[in-house]
Amino acid sequence: MDEKEIKNIIDKIKEVELEIGKAIIGQKDIIRLVLIAIFTGGNVLLEGAPGLGKTQLVKTLSKVLDLSFSRIQFTPDLMPADVVGTNIIVKNEQGNSAFQFQRGPIFTHLLLADEINRATPKTQSALLEAMQEHTVTVGVNTYRLAEPFMVLATQNPLENEGTYPLPEAQLDRFLFKLMIPFPSLEELKGIIGVTVNNEPTVLNKIIHGEDILKMRKILKEVPMSKAVEEYALKVIMATHADFKEAPELTKKYVRYGASPRAAQAIIATARVRAVMEGRFNVSFDDIKFVAVSSLRHRFFLNFDAIADGVTPEKIIEEILESQLKDA
Repeated sequence: MDEKEIKNIIDKIKEVELEIGKAIIGQKDIIRLVLIAIFTGGNVLLEGAPGLGKTQLVKTLSKVLDLSFSRIQFTPDLMPADVVGTNIIVKNEQGNSAFQFQRGPIFTHLLLADEINRATPKTQSALLEAMQEHTVTVGVNTYRLAEPFMVLATQNPLENEGTYPLPEAQLDRFLFKLMIPFPSLEELKGIIGVTVNNEPTVLNKIIHGEDILKMRKILKEVPMSKAVEEYALKVIMATHADFKEAPELTKKYVRYGASPRAAQAIIATARVRAVMEGRFNVSFDDIKFVAVSSLRHRFFLNFDAIADGVTPEKIIEEILESQLKDA
C-alpha cells in the first residue's frame, strides 16, 4: 500500500466533505457515512420524515462528485418498466418495424429512489439486479450500467400511511441504512440562512467517477489485524440466537440474524472509515462506527422485542460491547 496515494485520498475526501458542507448544514455523520458507502461501492437507504434534506444531499453529491443523477419518484402506480426501461416498436428507413430498447432512468451513476417504500413490492424488486450486479435484464438482453453506480433510496418511517415494507432480499442489498435526525436549533438557523435568505450555493466539482473507481481499489488494501477482523466477524455471529457467545438480548429478541453480506459490509466500510480518520490501519473504533448502519436493517426482531420496545440499535450496542470484552 502506497502511503503517498493514501494521503492524497485523505486530502481529496476532506475537500469533498467541505464542499458538501456548503449546501448541507449539520448531519456530519450522515455525510461521512454516505461518502464511506460511495468509496466502498454500496447502496444506501436513508430514512427520515419529509423535509430533512435527503433529496438535497443526493443532488449535492452528484454535483461535487461530477456524477450523472436520476430521480424516480416511487408511487403505488409506478411499474417496473418505468424504472428499467422497455422495448418499443420503431420503424426503420425501409418502413419495417423492429423492437428498440428505450432506457429507463436507472441508467445513471447516482439513482435517487425517492420514497421507495410507497411503491409496490413488484416495482421495488425491479432494482434488485441493478443493486447487486449493476446490470439490467429486459427480455433476453442484459445491459451493463455505467460505473460507478449506486442507489440512494429514501423512505418514510413505516408508520406513515401508504407505505410498503421493503422485502428482506432488497434490504440486504443496502450497504447502510441511515436514520436522518431532525436538526438542532443552531443547524435549523443555518438551514434557513442558506435556503431562504441567501443566493443558491455554487458547488465545485472535486473528483470524478474515474477517481472514485481508482480510490476504491486502493482503499481495499488498507490493512486490518486478525484481532480486529475476528471482532467484526464475532459481531455478525452474535446477531444469531444460536451463537453461544451471543448476548442475552439476542437470544431473547432476535428472530433471524444478519447474513454474510453484513460481514462484508462492515469490513469493507471500516477500511474506508480508517482512511477518512487519517489512519493507515483499521481499529476497533472503525468497526463500531460502521456497525450500527451496516446491521440495523439486516436482522429481524421477534414479537417480544416489539412488545418490550427493544430496538435493533440497542441490541447492536450490546453486541459491540459484549464481543469487545472477548477481543
